[in-house]
Amino acid sequence: MIYNSYFGFNEEPFGVTPDPKFLFMSKCHEDAMAHVMYGINQNRGFIMLTGEVGSGKTTLMRHILQGLDPDIRTAMILNPKMSELELLKSINHDFSLKLKRSATYKSLMDDLNDFLLQCHQSGGKAVLAIDEAQELSPECLEFVRLLSNLETDTRKLLQVVLLGQPELREIINQPRLRQLNQRIAVRYHLGPLKPDETARYLHHRLHRAGSLALSFPEKSAQLIHRFSGGIPRLINISADRTLMKTYGEGITSIRTPTVKSAVDELRQMEAGGKNPGISAKVLWIMLSLLLLAAAAGIVLYDSPVIQKILGAFG
Repeated sequence: MIYNSYFGFNEEPFGVTPDPKFLFMSKCHEDAMAHVMYGINQNRGFIMLTGEVGSGKTTLMRHILQGLDPDIRTAMILNPKMSELELLKSINHDFSLKLKRSATYKSLMDDLNDFLLQCHQSGGKAVLAIDEAQELSPECLEFVRLLSNLETDTRKLLQVVLLGQPELREIINQPRLRQLNQRIAVRYHLGPLKPDETARYLHHRLHRAGSLALSFPEKSAQLIHRFSGGIPRLINISADRTLMKTYGEGITSIRTPTVKSAVDELRQMEAGGKNPGISAKVLWIMLSLLLLAAAAGIVLYDSPVIQKILGAFG
């Protein structure tokens, strides 16, 4: 990021990629992690973690997978919009199983079952996480349910974590998926950050990026929380825009007016506004006055205000 060296960051503080080392453990994130870990450790089979877009589900899941014991094999599917066969191939590939060109559905299932049995016999286990699970077709969801048939007499061989947006809960509740619904033993919905957590989140990200001095004033954090609703991705977007504007102003401290300006611009963009702060109607009135002044022989083109008006039309 262009402002990293300017503020003394080692890396981008408010990126939108799910980087586990930037994970901020709010109370909700701690509870979500506890639920997922309970499901994995107790071999509950199916676990479902839902949350709004940008709430941190993927980041949290990456953190969990990275922290598991070495004898636990993991796989994570990030884009599940595929057929059952493609999904099975992706699962095997992510578990580092060799894929033959002539592989059939049965041979792939046999390979997966053999792999899971080996994990079990060696004292380990296997965990599969499927991100954006609301994008799974009904056929793929049924296929995922069938994976729970891979078991011994005493336990499930595969622990499956479904990560998805809130609509995943509605999808799972459909009558045609009642068998899968009944098998989801652990469920948790990841909520947004609270106002005080948003302030601590901003500080956490700045500190992790390498800045010990830079901070968001209390009122600035409140503005960002109101805009973002406590959703980490939206917090990142507004904080990043603030740092860009601060950099552009040539100062090294974050000011509340700069944050307000950044948030206002983002709101304008959400609303589809092309010219934040000045409506089209006002611009046309000002342009008409300019034309009248020109017709009267008044030269105003050197005025900064006039230049701004003209620039809005350019």
